[in-house]
Amino acid sequence: MQKIQPIRGTRDYFGEDSNQFEFIIETASKISAKYGFEVLHTPIFEATEVFKRSIGDETDIVNKEMYSFQTKGEEDVTLRPEFTAGIVRSLLSNSLTQNLPKKFFSYGPVFRYERPQKGRQRQFHQINFEYFGNQSAIADAEMIVMAAEILEALGITQNIELNINTLGDKKSRTDYLTALVEYLKKYESDLSETSKVRLHKNPMRILDSKDEADRKIVAGAPKIPDYLTDEAKEFFDNVIVNMTDNLKIPFIINNEIVRGLDYYNHTVFEFISTDPEIGSQSTILAGGRYDGLVEQMGGGNIPAIGFAAGIERLMLVSKLRCKEAEKYVVISDDDKKALEIATKLRKKGLIAEIPLGSNFKKKLEKANKLNAAYTIFDFTEGLQIKDMKTGEQQGFSL
Repeated sequence: MQKIQPIRGTRDYFGEDSNQFEFIIETASKISAKYGFEVLHTPIFEATEVFKRSIGDETDIVNKEMYSFQTKGEEDVTLRPEFTAGIVRSLLSNSLTQNLPKKFFSYGPVFRYERPQKGRQRQFHQINFEYFGNQSAIADAEMIVMAAEILEALGITQNIELNINTLGDKKSRTDYLTALVEYLKKYESDLSETSKVRLHKNPMRILDSKDEADRKIVAGAPKIPDYLTDEAKEFFDNVIVNMTDNLKIPFIINNEIVRGLDYYNHTVFEFISTDPEIGSQSTILAGGRYDGLVEQMGGGNIPAIGFAAGIERLMLVSKLRCKEAEKYVVISDDDKKALEIATKLRKKGLIAEIPLGSNFKKKLEKANKLNAAYTIFDFTEGLQIKDMKTGEQQGFSL
């Protein structure tokens, strides 16, 4: 009989992988709490319209990658392809805009139908952070420094570059798009097939194309800074001043950073790994400002900024390995007595296991397989504790 396998693009987590997975969530939660973030859990599926309204009908995500289906009640729903849209929906449906600013930390599975690759599955997982109600450049700098602190706590400090760009305000983006399309149309026949489609639907996505022919064309394209309004320039200058003078975080201004979703404006940023081992998917954490999204989804004119990181991608580049908690194994001829001893240990916050059965030798083998730090023996003459690493053994009272 053929062994049952997981669906393509999904995977199981156990052992060291599971420990690493949980450590990333725990680290992100602790650090974001210092910055005033509260945990927000939203459903893993929403009405399809939530994502169409926020992400944009012409994006690859909506057109090709979403897991959408109709319920028995004939509702159109979609498994979340990203967190921000569902969090904005929660902000509005729970009337959380009455008490701004709000900062939310979320985590969990995300779903996109695309070719599985290193660090990216069809069901992958993200840590996600959103900050609503602050339109100051200080908020942008604060989010970037928090992201840097999380990466540092995960041991992700080498071969990492912070790239920052601005998309400007609405007028800046409109003027730039006009100039960009005018330039790209001259080279339309030389663009990749994907970029030919994007030229008419989402032209800014061509800027981050990985196709070599596209890259050569993009090199001569108009640059965003040349089309910024005075207000947009001032905002970006303030972000940069905070980054250099106050926070002293090294970064590169990269005018080709645009982000893949339509709702971004002003500051966008990516932490990129230059380690060749992780493959072409080099962005490990990314985000930016999206001041118009809440209004676009039916709320007020509420400024917002956020970022997300794929947990699988972080696991690839993190150099930290989680220290396994020390285990105690309790061995006794009387299983009830073993349970009594183990229960006392557990109430003290220790990890205790009981190998059951009548064979002493097999119980000892089980203790070794469990990689126990200590084994407690309930002998007739009293209790003995053995350090499994050194072999030292001594008596003690319960």
